[in-house]
Amino acid sequence: MGTIYLVAAGAVVALVFSAVMYLRVRQEPEGNKEMAEISNSVQKGANAYLKRQYTGVIVFFFVVFLILLAMAFGGYLSFFTPFAFVTGGFFSGLSGFIGMRTATMANCRTANGASKSLNKGLKIAFSAGSVMGFTVVGLGLFDLSVWYLILHFYYTVIDPVKTEEMLIQNITSNMLTFGMGASSMALFARVGGGIFTKAADVGADLVGKVEAGIPEDDPRNPAVIADNVGDNVGDVAGMGADLYESYVGSVVSTAALAVAAGFGIKGVSVPMLLAAFGIVASIVGSFFVKTKEGASQKNLLHALRCGTYISAGLIAVISFFLIQYFLPEHMGVFVAVLSGLLAGILIGAITEYFTSDTYSPTRKLSESSKTGAGTVIISGLALGMLSTVAPVLVVGISILISYFASGGAADFNMGLYGIGVSAVGMLSTLGITLATDAYGPIADNAGGIAEMTHMPEEVRARTDALDSLGNTTAATGKGFAIGSAALTAMALIASYIDKVHTIDPNYTLDLTITNPTVLIGLFVGGMLPFLFGALTMNAVGKAAESIVVEVRRQLKEIPGLMEGKAKPDYAACVDMCTRSAQKLMLAPAFIAVITPVLTGLILGVNGVAGLLAGNTITGFVLAVMMANAGGAWDNAKKYIESGNLGGKGSDAHKAAVIGDTVGDPFKDTSGPSINILIKLTSMVSIVFAGLIMTLHLL
Repeated sequence: MGTIYLVAAGAVVALVFSAVMYLRVRQEPEGNKEMAEISNSVQKGANAYLKRQYTGVIVFFFVVFLILLAMAFGGYLSFFTPFAFVTGGFFSGLSGFIGMRTATMANCRTANGASKSLNKGLKIAFSAGSVMGFTVVGLGLFDLSVWYLILHFYYTVIDPVKTEEMLIQNITSNMLTFGMGASSMALFARVGGGIFTKAADVGADLVGKVEAGIPEDDPRNPAVIADNVGDNVGDVAGMGADLYESYVGSVVSTAALAVAAGFGIKGVSVPMLLAAFGIVASIVGSFFVKTKEGASQKNLLHALRCGTYISAGLIAVISFFLIQYFLPEHMGVFVAVLSGLLAGILIGAITEYFTSDTYSPTRKLSESSKTGAGTVIISGLALGMLSTVAPVLVVGISILISYFASGGAADFNMGLYGIGVSAVGMLSTLGITLATDAYGPIADNAGGIAEMTHMPEEVRARTDALDSLGNTTAATGKGFAIGSAALTAMALIASYIDKVHTIDPNYTLDLTITNPTVLIGLFVGGMLPFLFGALTMNAVGKAAESIVVEVRRQLKEIPGLMEGKAKPDYAACVDMCTRSAQKLMLAPAFIAVITPVLTGLILGVNGVAGLLAGNTITGFVLAVMMANAGGAWDNAKKYIESGNLGGKGSDAHKAAVIGDTVGDPFKDTSGPSINILIKLTSMVSIVFAGLIMTLHLL
């Protein structure tokens, strides 16, 4: 029990640090009246969107709660399951909401800070991002700690079990369910937020930049506020909810695998304490994020990387002593932790190489814009496909190292535990990793405010530098999220198999490729990310069409708008994006939940195992391809806007803008949402395993 109190203490430390960062940012001056008004408009739009989204999500959660409750009465689930589902969704949504509120508060303060120095702007934006990062890990460990204490009390006092193994098995089995709630909330946040932000962005770019020839954040563009709102509801609230699920999912699934591996309570303690000590390491690393005036993008990136690398180094040292204390005869588990940490760093570096305009892939992509939009799109797709090779190799090698170093050659379950620990290792420093990612949209909004309020060129140069850095951190953050999803999904698949054996110890799984149900499951799972991607891409296209029409209408019909003598109707675009996002996110969300259940009821548990494998493989590769292609298209456009290849307004620039409009839903809607799809299907399969085993047709 001492372990869980340390975990709870880690949660408190994270939340206190988050509160301190929030107060520090709030104390910074907002700037002039015009800056405050723009920031307030963005905050109102984001609040209105989330209010409408959460109203719809509550209905979904209520329906699923009733279904889970009915299954509990039928003996397929524990009565704790429906309530764990609700708390997982609640804390996932709450973490995203807090991060979004902080980001919308910090945008004008970052712009104002940049008027004093580059380092001041960086510190404000990073501190605001830290609120997101440490809220996610704090609430995640808080949720985990509370459920552990409740279940421990129940299974030791009210309905005591006979052995420690049964106790841990019952606790972790019930706790896995709140991961399903977190995944469901994350999916709605990512898909809905992604549709919103990219509909506004695409509409603003196509009409503003290409047709009207006005800058990206020009106040004359009616979609500019909706674009800034979208950055926060998609890249802050959505990303926070997404990584909340990966974080708690990896910890709980690894704890569940500890039982099968025969490690008992000591094996359960390792992933939980890795997460708790990771908070301390992340806090220490955050104090090393600083830069000097006139720093280049590489120097700014080094400032953020310095903090994350120090945090990773600290957790590597801590994990050695942790595993030496709890599992002294299995020090190979320490190698698994190092494998996960290194895999996370490498995936970030690979993503940076393929998406940053300081490296050749994106610069070559920008060169292709000289011959038109068609060659930009062809080159971007090729770049995205090529960029999948290295991450696949990194994840594959990490899995092999983790499996065999942990004793997989002697005991299959010990190897699976090693893979789970590797995922926890990658996510252990999520506090600072997510802070660098949430920094991106804050810096982006700050740059927009600087342009809309016509701040001096010196200030705009600083905000442009911060914004450019934000594009890179956002891209690497997405790569990290996708990589962690792949490792977490592996642990969840193992937990699914363990769940089947827990329900019926005599059940024999036949997962050979020659089993028709497994093969069909593989095909269905391999198809699912493409179906999901098609639905989300089409949703962005439909929503963007309405924004394009509205922006054209306002530019044409509002007298004096193009001359800067009248203000556009920003609220109309915000409301239009909100309504479109809420309507169009339903189909992909329900498909993600329903498909594994229907597959299981028809093909049985073997078919579901095939589905999870196929979904994980193609989902990981497709998500990497889309995220990197989108990031490269975005930075190729910005490379031209910085004065290269003719600069803004040139034919090359117009071609790059069109490429970026294709890349926007790639990198900010479909790609990031697919990594949630991977985890959610696994969670749903675990929760419905009992029902599937009883009612399947084949």
